[in-house]
Amino acid sequence: MVYMFLADGFEEIEALYTLDVLRRAGIDIKTVGVGGKTATGSHQIPVACDVTADEISPDSEFDMIILPGGMPGSTNLDKSEVVDHFISVANENGKFICAICAAPFVLGKRGILKGKRATCYPGFEAELIGATLVDAGCVRDGSIITARAMGSAHEFAFEILGALTDDNMVQKIKKAILLD
Repeated sequence: MVYMFLADGFEEIEALYTLDVLRRAGIDIKTVGVGGKTATGSHQIPVACDVTADEISPDSEFDMIILPGGMPGSTNLDKSEVVDHFISVANENGKFICAICAAPFVLGKRGILKGKRATCYPGFEAELIGATLVDAGCVRDGSIITARAMGSAHEFAFEILGALTDDNMVQKIKKAILLD
């Protein structure tokens, strides 16, 4: 199971592109509304979430969490006790933790990026405490996947897909959407 946390102010393309790619590949992914069943993106697009943060527990089996960026979405993720708990459990158990745009700062504040290579939206670099900053669209370091911005959403989505499946599935989905 993969959980994608959506808080009001999330960046729509970063979330929905990734969600679409993973669902095309048959990945079991749920959108999780932080603060309610509907999360409204930074460009005022409301998204009906599969579950709310109150309906799930990090005690259940999950493989990955995804934190889309956007503002104030990233700040709202950072304030959520449920998201904090999931990040902690994922980190302690070697589960994948993925964050794009401003959202890597949420991981940086918690010390999760120490000794890891990471990227983020320009201006948030100081928040990636202990990370080795990489000038790239998307960076994977072990179980941590970070990406720069909306323009890197495709790299982010396919890096995540590759982490969960294999290169054959990545190529299959890329071919189906005429990416390559």
